[in-house]
Amino acid sequence: MARINLLPWRESLKQEREKRFYISMGLAALVTLALGFAVHMEMDKRAAFQDQRNKFLIQQIAVLDKQIADIKTLELEKARLLNRMEVIQKLQKSRPEIVHLFEELVLAIPEGAQMLKVSQAGENITIEGIAESNSRISSFMRNMAKSDWLADPELIVIEANKKEFPNASWFSLKVKRSRPQ
Repeated sequence: MARINLLPWRESLKQEREKRFYISMGLAALVTLALGFAVHMEMDKRAAFQDQRNKFLIQQIAVLDKQIADIKTLELEKARLLNRMEVIQKLQKSRPEIVHLFEELVLAIPEGAQMLKVSQAGENITIEGIAESNSRISSFMRNMAKSDWLADPELIVIEANKKEFPNASWFSLKVKRSRPQ
């Protein structure tokens, strides 16, 4: 029988397989690197797109914040104007009241009494005057109590025979202003 040496053939086959293995490994590494690079590029592209969207949103938020600030300013202006309108309406409404008040004071004061000073602080009216007698002052207070525009007359002081007003009683009284329905 003839002897055939198969070792060189096996050796060359082994080297050929190793060569293909290393080539396959290199190609697999290249494909992996290429896929990694492609994934990296795609992620960069998506991140850049998201950054662009974020910048747009930040710009729009800034525009809306400015509009909100403008709206708040307008609301404050509106509130101020409404307050002014309310004050003006109250003044318009109370304009004839002072006429009624003076008319009631004139109607309430009896003969023999005079008002020297009338002052108002809020709803309280202070009246200073002179009268021929204390009964005239009492009559003045009763007349004010009957009035629709005056309420709760209260005597503060009566002084008789003051230097400035001999033979007369000087008085000071308070009365509250009321508004009939």
